[in-house]
Amino acid sequence: MKKIVLSLIACGALMSATAMDTLTSPDGQIILTFDLTPAGQPQYSVTYKDKQVILPSTLGFEIKDETPLTTGFKQGKPLFSSADETWAPVWGESDSIVNRYNQMIVPLTRKAGNDKRKMNIVFRAYDDGIALRYEFPKQQWKGFTITDELTRMALAGDHTAWWIPGDYDTQEYKYTRSRLSEIRAKSEDARMHNLSQTGFSPTGVQTSLMLKTDDGLYINLHEAALVDYPAMHLNLDDSTMTFTSWLTPDRDGNKAVVTTPFKTPWRTVMVSDKATDILASDLILNLNDPCVLDDTSWIHPTKYMGVWWEMISGKSSWSYCDAENFDLATFDYSKATPNGRHGANNENVRRYIDFAADAGMNQLLIEGWNIGWEDWSGKEKDYVFDFLTPYPDFDLDVLNAYAKSKGIKLMMHHETSGSIPNYEKYIDRAYDLMNRYGYDAVKSGYVGNILPKGENHYNQKSVRHYLECVKKAADKHIMVNAHEAVRPTGLCRTYPNLVGNESACGTEYQSFGGLPVSHVTILPFTRLQGGPMDYTPGIFSMNISEYAPGNNSHVNATVANQLALYLTMYSPLQMAADFPEHYAAKPDAFQFIKDVPVDWSKSVYLDAEPGEFIVVARKDKKSDDWYVGGVNADDPRDFTLNLDFLDPGKCYEATIYADTDDAHYLTNPEAYQITRRKASDSSVIKLHMAPGGGFAISLKEI
Repeated sequence: MKKIVLSLIACGALMSATAMDTLTSPDGQIILTFDLTPAGQPQYSVTYKDKQVILPSTLGFEIKDETPLTTGFKQGKPLFSSADETWAPVWGESDSIVNRYNQMIVPLTRKAGNDKRKMNIVFRAYDDGIALRYEFPKQQWKGFTITDELTRMALAGDHTAWWIPGDYDTQEYKYTRSRLSEIRAKSEDARMHNLSQTGFSPTGVQTSLMLKTDDGLYINLHEAALVDYPAMHLNLDDSTMTFTSWLTPDRDGNKAVVTTPFKTPWRTVMVSDKATDILASDLILNLNDPCVLDDTSWIHPTKYMGVWWEMISGKSSWSYCDAENFDLATFDYSKATPNGRHGANNENVRRYIDFAADAGMNQLLIEGWNIGWEDWSGKEKDYVFDFLTPYPDFDLDVLNAYAKSKGIKLMMHHETSGSIPNYEKYIDRAYDLMNRYGYDAVKSGYVGNILPKGENHYNQKSVRHYLECVKKAADKHIMVNAHEAVRPTGLCRTYPNLVGNESACGTEYQSFGGLPVSHVTILPFTRLQGGPMDYTPGIFSMNISEYAPGNNSHVNATVANQLALYLTMYSPLQMAADFPEHYAAKPDAFQFIKDVPVDWSKSVYLDAEPGEFIVVARKDKKSDDWYVGGVNADDPRDFTLNLDFLDPGKCYEATIYADTDDAHYLTNPEAYQITRRKASDSSVIKLHMAPGGGFAISLKEI
């Protein structure tokens, strides 16, 4: 990845001697102050435009069988530097990203018998926030076990928060909006059933955490560059409104095993008085290392369909038969009686291939193609899948050749059933199989409890596994879309073949009872801060019982809302999730899904408020066309769209996909209207967004 400009400036010129422990953002609006307490404990505080963001907050660690790394530190002379670079992502919301910050490294030492413990704290100040990490340089102290990280974030008030419960195994929760002081009382009700979940505290929450102060500051707490370390949660002391980092433990209760030299992930605090600045922030990406892949030409944004929604909704089945007392090692599929509901059969897959190819899609995902699904369902068995052997009614050779003849590829699916040892046993052979048949993307899954028993989805060992899969995939020129893995922290900059993750309630939960309409107006402020989500939008038929008898769930969205998600839920991997026949019944609305790009040269967040609405405009990377999307929560909303972001002097044809006046996500969800008009940078468009509604606009240059 080419660095366009870079400058590093040594300490002296940046700060005066009287401000050696103060770090200021490049624009001067954010000020971070560091000092040691009288007991020798490191602490920091943060202000934005003279408003307190983080009150004095202490730092340190609890170490197994050693004195805590908290007090007794001596401070050396801080080292200041600055960077200003512009880098080009392989894919993204923009074709270039500015990385500009000031940095302060604080060297600390503490006596330990005849030895010394050396620990540096690195602070960075950006215009949109701050970050800190711990560095343990090479020293006589070779390694240690962390039992607790004690990074604190003392907030300046009882802020409004959009949060999900702390959990070592899942982020698949609906968001709760409340005061921080209300988290304890609401925590139990905020929990949803999941096949794997492990809570730890009634005041524990997960990052990325979105906050708003009473005086209008937007604050976001997260982490960046999570490598070989457990994922961080936040545990709230609601008597002081102070969060403390809470790491996911291993099966023995330890948090992390560290060998020096070592760097922790970054702990991040975004802050602005504009909600759109939080959405537009590149802070998390910028804190990750540059791309390490020499060749990225094989990585490409992808629009795909899938034999998936029919299984999720209950219309068809992942499994080939309904065997009882099943054991994959001894079961003979040639003697099995098909259940007649298996979705991944040759005839059905050909039907999807034909439609996806005619629609100009890049790929087709097929779940339930491989043997073993009869024995899955969260049984915590080491061996459920081999990731190699197809069902009798799924012909790998024929279907891949047929897809290729139609100009698309098939997308691989690897459900690991949570058995990390089994997946690691087969992964090289499974990736080789993909190479042999021309698959270049895999959707992996980790449904159920992690094996070996006692491990969790977000501890150090599991985090290491997820990244090793991405690295192996890069060696094989395979893109990875990991579901139920740890939530992303910007590693897609370093490994851009990590094109998507789930790690939140996606569209599938519309089939499991529905999602609040505010959900998609919160996710871009929270889950998407660390990287794109495979949200799987594009559902056109909202009453699921009409095509999956027995499932009375309702998709809580209008058609226009579903179209807008292709803009507001950014991802280089976008699915048209509904059935071919549902798209064929609404070809005029489906045209937008066919047209909308998945890679952008520029993005402009026009207006937003977490939990209420989001409006964004994006420019296609391959043309001068623009697209605009808006999603809305519970209350009807009239929005005035000013097109001053368009290129001056150019004329466009605007195709507007909008809710009708009587549209409503519950009572009239499939009501939409399409209008066309000429537009330029001086144009203004009046739009109506229904409850659970939205709009989508294509602006094609004339």
